[in-house]
Amino acid sequence: MILASQMEFARRGQITEKMKKVALNEGVDPEFIRAGLAAGTIVICNNVKHLNGRLMAVGKGLRTKVNANIGTSRDDTDIENELNKARVAVAAGADALMDLSTGGPVDEIRRAIIAETDASIGSVPLYQAALDAVSVHKKAIIDMTVEDIFAAVEKHLEDGVDFITVHCGVTRRTVELMKREGRIMDVVSRGGSFTVEWMMRNNAENPLYEHFDRLLHIIKPYDAVLSLGDGFRPGCLADATDRAQIHELILLGELTQRAWDADVQVIIEGPGHMPLNQIVTNVQLQKQLCHGAPFYVLGQLVTDIAPGYDHITSAIGGAIAAAAGADFLCYVTPSEHLRLPSADDVHEGVIASRIAAHAADIVKGVPGSLNKDIAMAKCRKALDWEGQFALALDPPKARRVRAESGVNEEHGACTMCGEFCAYKIMDTAIPNM
Repeated sequence: MILASQMEFARRGQITEKMKKVALNEGVDPEFIRAGLAAGTIVICNNVKHLNGRLMAVGKGLRTKVNANIGTSRDDTDIENELNKARVAVAAGADALMDLSTGGPVDEIRRAIIAETDASIGSVPLYQAALDAVSVHKKAIIDMTVEDIFAAVEKHLEDGVDFITVHCGVTRRTVELMKREGRIMDVVSRGGSFTVEWMMRNNAENPLYEHFDRLLHIIKPYDAVLSLGDGFRPGCLADATDRAQIHELILLGELTQRAWDADVQVIIEGPGHMPLNQIVTNVQLQKQLCHGAPFYVLGQLVTDIAPGYDHITSAIGGAIAAAAGADFLCYVTPSEHLRLPSADDVHEGVIASRIAAHAADIVKGVPGSLNKDIAMAKCRKALDWEGQFALALDPPKARRVRAESGVNEEHGACTMCGEFCAYKIMDTAIPNM
């Protein structure tokens, strides 16, 4: 299918057209992209089958990317609803979409989402294998076979999915560590819970760990990215940074090296709920144990008691994580822990994550990251409202909020200060400054 993966080309010293396009998008030299691909610190998420897909690069020295999770459940199988969410997420600035569908015609839904936008697409093939076991083969999840799991992986890659989440670090040993630890919430990852149940009921090791080389053999021809999932991510603050989570991370570091030996690109998924004072340490641990591979984090959520506002708890943690070196943020919506998100929830979640990502990029010194902030400051001083709207992360909301205030456009200021606007006073006090 391909002559060589992007990692192979990079290690040969060759700069490909994909690398050149990514470099142009990121405002860096193509050699910077090549060197990062060769080292494994940068990935390009673009399955060779995803012909209309954008070239999303993730990694060290690049703009922090944002992913939006969408997908059906058994309670809501409306394909058009999910396609609308896909459009809303991309319009709000999401770089990637993950299809996590577990209800309805999931093959049709996945292919429709891939066709709907040019965003990079991720998925969790194990969901498909589990769903097919129940709905197609009339079996229980625990009756999935190894062949069922790998068939689902290949189906998703053949459809053009750019990065697949696989919970390879969920092993029998990690389960034992979790049981000894006395976790409050055990396993909150859906894919992780499927895997744990399958292992325990079949008295067998995780097939994705046991047959990892087979997984690499399947994914390499598509030049897709292997997203090594965090099945033991903490689901509450009390479970953060425990033995199960760290043991899984150690395993993912070992698997990263094996994937690189096969010239397969890798990103590492990171923990969810976590106290503020543990976030930087967790990012540093991941970078050390996983050899600098790009880090993809859910949140992190810095408190457990804000249902309805978890896009904010996530943005707080996400900004700290990304500033410390995380490369890819998975959004959290206001409906997290409560329901399947609406299109409005999707919009709010993407904007919150983009705020976190941009704040972190300024700290990391990503090329051009501060330019818009400087431009915004100049527009504010000049009371240039159209300029401010154009520069805003969410222009329609900024415009709507100002319009709703009933502001007197004659004096140009906002209703907070009106005639006592500091900018206007300073223009009078120090003219022509």
